[in-house]
Order: sequence, then structure tokens, then C-alpha cells
Amino acid sequence: MEDKNNLGSAPVGKLMVKLAIPAVCAQLINALYNIVDRMYIGHMEEVGDLALTGLGVAFPIIMFISALSALAGMGGGSRAAIRMGEGDIDGAEAILGGCTALLLMMAALSTALFQVFKEPLLLLFGASENTLPYASGYLSIYLWGTVSVLFSLGLNNFITTQGFAAFSMLTVVIGAVCNIILDPIFIFGLHMGVQGAALATILSQSVSAAWVLSFLLGRRTLLHLRLRHLRLRAEVLLPVVAIGVSPFIMQATESLVSISFNSSLKLYGGDPYVGAMTIASSVMQVGTMPLHGLAQGAQPIIGFNFGAGNLDRVRRAFRLLFISCLAFTVTIWALVELFPGVFIAIFNDKPALTEIARRTLQVYFGGIFMFGVQSSCQQTFVALGEAKISLFLALLRKIILLIPLIFILPLILSDQVFAVWLAEPIADICAATVTGCIFFYRFPRTLKRREETLRHGRAQGGTP
Repeated sequence: MEDKNNLGSAPVGKLMVKLAIPAVCAQLINALYNIVDRMYIGHMEEVGDLALTGLGVAFPIIMFISALSALAGMGGGSRAAIRMGEGDIDGAEAILGGCTALLLMMAALSTALFQVFKEPLLLLFGASENTLPYASGYLSIYLWGTVSVLFSLGLNNFITTQGFAAFSMLTVVIGAVCNIILDPIFIFGLHMGVQGAALATILSQSVSAAWVLSFLLGRRTLLHLRLRHLRLRAEVLLPVVAIGVSPFIMQATESLVSISFNSSLKLYGGDPYVGAMTIASSVMQVGTMPLHGLAQGAQPIIGFNFGAGNLDRVRRAFRLLFISCLAFTVTIWALVELFPGVFIAIFNDKPALTEIARRTLQVYFGGIFMFGVQSSCQQTFVALGEAKISLFLALLRKIILLIPLIFILPLILSDQVFAVWLAEPIADICAATVTGCIFFYRFPRTLKRREETLRHGRAQGGTP
């Protein structure tokens, strides 16, 4: 295969900058879809704090829908990159078509199920009689745009995988600009409130989805979306799901984490503390989104060169990813700890909520400086096709550590609200330490096995 984007030959540092910067920008802009909603809603007159809290209660469902895109998009993108590195373009296109069909099926199922059960779920997730109308009102509109959300997020990974990082960034820029323009018109101009914010979001995601489809059906793409591949085939999708389940769980467990935080804080503190957690989780979402962008920039390089047998380039790409992620999370940690009020003011200006949120952020972000280790190592396992270990590491931080700590620590410490917040930094530091130890033990052995496979293939006179 012609290396049209020089994934196997361009200097690794320049290539990673070329791919990562647009991907990081895209992830930051993507965060604006929900963050801009919260910014406007939080400043609604009189009811801003309740509406913001209601949106926070709806956040687990929104995050779960986004996570479905990672199951097909990141899993499919990783497998497609390896196929491209091996020169198997038709195999990569079969993955693209199968993932598109999978996204369609998941969109239909999730829309139907959440529309039927949204109110019981929201009450379970921490909604009160004061915040339920806002949460339900937002979701009643947002859910009808599920297919656009999954297409714009999931299929965009196949554009990044091919090395067209700038184009994939435009996918998100176009949608975010539409959202920023439409939000104040619908929320305040047409007096639609939270429903206006949801309508602005799904219309914007629809524009992004159309942009992605136009590229994958056009002339510039290396991988074409073909009708003959648009079907659910186990032999194509099972390997995709095996890889995609790790980033899916990383994102989907955000829903479980949010549910656990909201329900515990509702029990120990009430609506103001749920509102403070909504602000903290919003800042966390923006703060960690660039890590996904860095991983998206490194993934095509790692996956392509692993498939092609250029293992020294794999090592160099990981090294750059690791250093970049760690430097970024240390910077975020310092900024939040030193200037929490700056971040809080973006979402709310009510003094009582601001004071609670200030303390929340400083505790909640206490271990974020280590998250760069967790993210870079776990995402590299995804790029290498190491399904089992990446799945374990995805489960470790949130399911094995964080969620149990949210419920256990308040039984031990007298300040129960503080105990709930403290669960996050403890889980961050412990998970990153374990992940780093496992990665630096396993990574060289994975590359050595690949090197032996390549050597054996050459000795047999064929392609490994």
C-alpha cells in the first residue's frame, strides 16, 4: 500500500504533532457540545442552578451514548490502521462498513430504550422533584439525535486513522460552531430553555455527521464506505469489539461514576452538592479531552507501524505520547489547584454554589497529575490490539477502585461529603501506578513477539 500519509516513513515527532494537534483541538471542541450547554443553562435567571444540576443528572445517559461511538469507532479505527499497515485495504474497508452498520443498530436500540425509561433512570441517577423536569426535558429532545452523535463521533475515527487529522478536526469544529451559535438563540431568544440547548446540540451533531459521511463517500478518502460492506458480520466485528470494549468501558463507566457520585452526594449533601459535582465533572471532561486527542494522534502511527513491523517507530511514538500526556495532566492539576474559581465562574456565579464547588474541585482533582500515565499506557495497548489487558486497565480505575471507594469512604470518614470527593484522587493515583507497572513490563515483550513473528514470516518467504 502507498503510504500516502507517511505513517511509516515521516519523522515520528513531526508526524505526531501533525496528527495530534488537530485531534487535541477536535477533542476540546467536542467537549463544547455539552459544556456550552451547561455554561448557558447555568446562567439562566432564577433557575440556572437547578437546571444545571438537572443536566448533570442526565449526563450519565449522554456519556453512555458517546461511549457507544468508541466501541465501534476506536475499536474499528485501531483494527483498520493495522490492516492498512499490512496493505489490506479491502479488509480495512470491510471494518469501516461493519462499524457503520453497528453504529446504526446501536443508535436505534439506545434511542428506543432511553426514551421509554428515561424518567425512572433519572430518578435512580440522583434527580429530585426539583431537577427532574430539566433533566427529562433535555433528554426528550437529545435522544432523537443519537444516530447523528454516533456517526459524527464514531466514523470520525476512521478519518483520523487514515492520517487526515485536520479534516477530522473540522468535523468537530463545524458542529461546535453551529452549537455555539444556536444555543443562545434557542435557549434565550426562543425561550426554549434546556430543550433549546438539546435541540441546538443534535442539529449541530447532524451537520457534523453529514460532513463525515460526505468525506467517506468522496474521492479524497483512502477507505471508502461501500454498500457491500454495510452489514453485521461476526468475523469482522468481533475483533473490533474486542478492542473497542476497552475505550467503550473507559467512557461508559463515566456514566456509572457520575451515577455513584450524584446519588451519594444527594444522600449526604443534597442538590447543591450534586450541582457542584456537575461543575467538577464538566471541568474534568474538558481537562481530560486533550488526552483522547493525543491518543488519537498517536494511534495511527503505533497501529500502522506495528502492523508494518517498524517497531522502533512504535517505541518512539509511545515515548512522545507518554511525555505529552504526563506534562499535560501535571499542568491541569496545577491550574485547578491554584485557580479553582476561574473554572467555576464559567458555569455558575451564585456564591453558595461557588463556595461548595471550590472545595470540590481542589479535592476532586488531587490525583489528576498521574492520569497521563494511565491514559498513555492504556491507549497504547488499544493501538497494539492488546484487547484483554486494555480491558482490565479500563476496569481498574473506575469499576475496581473508584466506584467502591465512593460508597466505602463515607462509612469510614466523619466528613461524608469530603469522603465522596476523596475517592477520585485515591483511585487516580493507585490506578496510574498499577497501569504503569504492567505496561513497562509487558510492552517490550509484545514488541519482541511481533519481531519474532516477522522474522519467522521472512524465513518462510511470505508475509507474516
